[in-house]
Amino acid sequence: MVAHGNIDLSSGLIRELLWRGIVITWCSSRGRVTGWAASAEGPNGGPRHRQHVQSEHGRLDLAREFVAGKIANQATLLRRHGDCPDAVAALRDLQRMAGQAASLNELFGVEGDAAARYFTGFPSMLTAGSALGFSVRTRRPATDPVNAALNYAYGLLVSDIIRAILACGLDPHAGFLHSPERNKPALALDLCEEFRAPVADSVVLGAFNNGEMAGKDFSGVMGTVSLRDKGRKQLIAAYERRAGQEFRHPTFGYSVTWRRAMEIQARMVLGVIDGTQPRYKSIRIR
Repeated sequence: MVAHGNIDLSSGLIRELLWRGIVITWCSSRGRVTGWAASAEGPNGGPRHRQHVQSEHGRLDLAREFVAGKIANQATLLRRHGDCPDAVAALRDLQRMAGQAASLNELFGVEGDAAARYFTGFPSMLTAGSALGFSVRTRRPATDPVNAALNYAYGLLVSDIIRAILACGLDPHAGFLHSPERNKPALALDLCEEFRAPVADSVVLGAFNNGEMAGKDFSGVMGTVSLRDKGRKQLIAAYERRAGQEFRHPTFGYSVTWRRAMEIQARMVLGVIDGTQPRYKSIRIR
C-alpha cells in the first residue's frame, strides 16, 4: 500500500496489513518517499548482515552494473523515441565505460555525463516539449510540468523497489552505489537506476504524448510546479498500467511484469550477497 499526501490510516488497518506482510509506504503529495512500515517477521537475517558488511567495504561490481544498465536503457529509449543519434552513440560509449570503471568516483563521473546527454535529448521525445517548458532536469522543487511528473513517477518507482527489497529480507538503506550516509534508502535508489528509463520515464513520456496529461494538470506557485489532483490520478493510472505490463526477462527468459521484475532483480542482489548468484545482471531493454 502506498499513501500519498495527508492520508490517515487507522491503527487497526496498519496492524492488519503488517500481519498480512503488506508493506506500507508513505509519500508526500509530490511523490517523495517519507517512510515505510513492514512486518517484524522477515526472511534472510544472515544475508542482511552480510549486506551491511559488503555495503561498508564496497561492491564495485554491483555499482558498475546498476549504472551500465541505467545508461543502456536511457540510450535505447532515446533511440526509440527521440531524434538525437549523436547522443545515443555517446551514451553507448559511456555504457561501456561504466562497465569498466576503476572506482566509484570514476563511475559517478560517467553517470553524470550520461545524465547530461540524456536529458539534453529528452525534449526530442516529447511531442509538445517546448510548450511544457522543459529544458533541463531539475529535481525538487520542479520548475516545469515534465520535471514535476518525473519526480512523482520516480517516487512511485522508489516505493515499488522498497517493497521488493523488503520482500527479500534486505535493508533498503544499505546500498553499493548510493551512500547510506545521506540517510536515504541507498539500495532502493541503486536498484531504481535500471528501471528509471523503461518504467518511470516511459510513463511520463507516454502520458504527455498521448494527451493523458497537459499543462493544465499542473499548478505553479513561486516558481515551483506541482501536480493537481487530476494530473496525479492520471499519472498513477499510467504508472500502474506500465508496472503491470509483461515482457520477457532477458536473463531468465520467462514472461514477467515490470513490478515482478523489480523483485527478481532484488533477489539477484540477494544471491550475489549470499554467494548463490555468480554476478548481477541488470535489465536492459532493446
